[in-house]
Amino acid sequence: MLTLDTSGVLAAADKRDGFHQEVVATLAGDASTVIPAAILAETTYMLRRRLGQVAERAFLDGVVAGQPVAEPETEFARVLALMEKYDDLALSFADAAVVACAERHGGTILTLDRRDFEIVARGEGTITLAP
Repeated sequence: MLTLDTSGVLAAADKRDGFHQEVVATLAGDASTVIPAAILAETTYMLRRRLGQVAERAFLDGVVAGQPVAEPETEFARVLALMEKYDDLALSFADAAVVACAERHGGTILTLDRRDFEIVARGEGTITLAP
């Protein structure tokens, strides 16, 4: 299962994004995806800001139609542990939630925000990054 990060969702939605085709191809090759509930606010905010309310609503329509959303309550302890372990990165709650979700749902994160995620992936040894 592929865990979605905000940057991957944005690239998939924005045809002008330089990574759009690569992200769409990655999504087409992996039929199952999950989005952490912890990043829904960030994702909808960025979609509206970058592409407008139509894109924001289209994303939310996908959630309503059945896009799996991982509830964070079972991951809060892991999120906090990751934030503490990677304090030098100032790993955000949202990014730590993406990592915790990926660990629980198959280990692969769709992200273009590689800097922090690459460090965490090496440190944890439990996740990979796509594309």
